[in-house]
Amino acid sequence: MLPPEYIDELAALQDEVPPAEWEQARAVIEAELGPIDEQFDSFDTAAISGASLGQVYQAQLHSETVAARDDDDVREVAVKVRRPDIEELVEADLRVIRWSLPLILFFVDESRAFSLENLADEFSKTIREEMDYEREAEMLAEIRGNFAGDDRYRIPAVIESHSGPRVLTMERIPGTKINDVAELERKGIDRSTIAENLQWAYMQMIMDDGVFHADPHPGNLAVTDEGRIVFYDFGMSGRVDDFVREKIIEFYIAVANQDIDGILDALIEIGTLSPDADRGVMAEVMEIAIQDARGEDVEQYRVNQIVGQIEDSIYVFPFRLPKNLALVLRVATVVEGVCVTLDEDFDFIETATDYLTEQGYREETARKYAAETAGQIRRSGESLTRIAPKFERTLDRLDRDDLYVRVGVEDSGNVFDQLAKRLIYGMLLTMALFSMGVLYALEAPWAAVVAAIFAFVLSIQLYRTFRESRSIQAKPQFTRQNLRQRQREK
Repeated sequence: MLPPEYIDELAALQDEVPPAEWEQARAVIEAELGPIDEQFDSFDTAAISGASLGQVYQAQLHSETVAARDDDDVREVAVKVRRPDIEELVEADLRVIRWSLPLILFFVDESRAFSLENLADEFSKTIREEMDYEREAEMLAEIRGNFAGDDRYRIPAVIESHSGPRVLTMERIPGTKINDVAELERKGIDRSTIAENLQWAYMQMIMDDGVFHADPHPGNLAVTDEGRIVFYDFGMSGRVDDFVREKIIEFYIAVANQDIDGILDALIEIGTLSPDADRGVMAEVMEIAIQDARGEDVEQYRVNQIVGQIEDSIYVFPFRLPKNLALVLRVATVVEGVCVTLDEDFDFIETATDYLTEQGYREETARKYAAETAGQIRRSGESLTRIAPKFERTLDRLDRDDLYVRVGVEDSGNVFDQLAKRLIYGMLLTMALFSMGVLYALEAPWAAVVAAIFAFVLSIQLYRTFRESRSIQAKPQFTRQNLRQRQREK
């Protein structure tokens, strides 16, 4: 949604934030671990990376510490230190969000309000977890165990003896930043393979393991000279419950089969798509998304046409963000950006299909579908045997003039509710305006002001009941198209 200039500037927040003063960071380290000289053989006081919540230093462990570890012989380490006094800054930011949210929600529709509230809650929870380095160490160790023996990936080991709530010491694994395409090319690393392995890793984390690294921006991903993907910074990590995992699997299988109805059903069941959305329009949206995921060019006029259809046919914004999906959707979008940077023709659907097939998900789904179909046929047969007697009883009641038909009026668009609101607000506004005039004539200015304020509030409420859906005021963009356009401009 942002112009390239803004994106380039914000990308600096990945790992280039100016670090805090060394003496401040030293105070945090020594408060957690004790004197630095006693804990480390050497310590480089110049931070190698700085982010919004923490900064990272290089160090070496004492030989005795290395010898005491029986699981590996790590000596070169990275020491992640929480920024001094960052807690107060974060809490101040969260208070601003909490106080601003009611005002913002007043001006947006129900679906956007639902998403914004969930996003604010999830952000508050996630950023507090991200400042807890003991939790990060636990998540890192668990994910590292899930990838043990897979030589496509490197995940740092945690040095528990040198870690605490505000300091995390882990194995230092050097590598080339994953979006440094020129350097990867110079080293002869196959970028398409890296993109495929990256998507494969996140599908395993989300669909198989249920625990995932949730911050896959280029500052947290690197590639070794051997072509292995290195994951850094597990502060933002999440878990996926069984229901969400099942629905995500159903979604990916529908995408692999290019089953548009299946995709829409999965999105509705998981809560990201409103059940009231126009399925015809949303089917066209999904067709464009699949075309883009396959690396094909998307015609811009078709995108504009569909956006217009959405604005014309759907009053409520169709997409919603459930609380338990915020991190998963973040991962999906950021990983897509990284993969497309590595290989602009990368085919997400082909890679997902290969993964689902190899892991047996498609075969399992086919067996489940066959079993459900057999059950439906059996139930249909049973129903057919009961239709004839019921039909005969209905004809008998009709013959005796003993048949009643109940009719219900369906109002899925809440038309009656809207009309009632308009009628009530209109009557109250008329009374308020009349009262304002009378009070002013009776020389009661303060009472007239109160009546005027009341009338103003009612006018806003009445206006909102007539408000039309508005344009998103943004040029539709797809990752590949935007990337290619920027490359042409360069």
